[in-house]
Amino acid sequence: MVKYTLAHIGINAANEEEAKKTAEMFCTLFGFPVKVGNSSVFAGSVVEVMKTPYKGTNGHIAIGTPDVAEAKKDLEARGFSFDPDTAKFKADGTLNAIYLTDEICGFAVHLVGKKD
Repeated sequence: MVKYTLAHIGINAANEEEAKKTAEMFCTLFGFPVKVGNSSVFAGSVVEVMKTPYKGTNGHIAIGTPDVAEAKKDLEARGFSFDPDTAKFKADGTLNAIYLTDEICGFAVHLVGKKD
């Protein structure tokens, strides 16, 4: 049985300034640490604010799973499809992230490798 957990929620900001401001608001509210990256600003590990809009009209929802390739097979068997252009791999060639083709209520959804 494939395991799924909520990894994080991604919010599309218009620019880097808005991303920092939004992440800092979540940090102020909940005491999360700020972590500035190349393309996004994280509030703890649960909210990712994109510096420029990315996948999803509103943003994205990351679903963690220990085995992304197995989870992908599980969802494909149930009729869901994936965008192969979004696949990301670890150095050893293991699939580590991939987006579903369709949005759900304005959010892109992607699988991401996450240990139990």
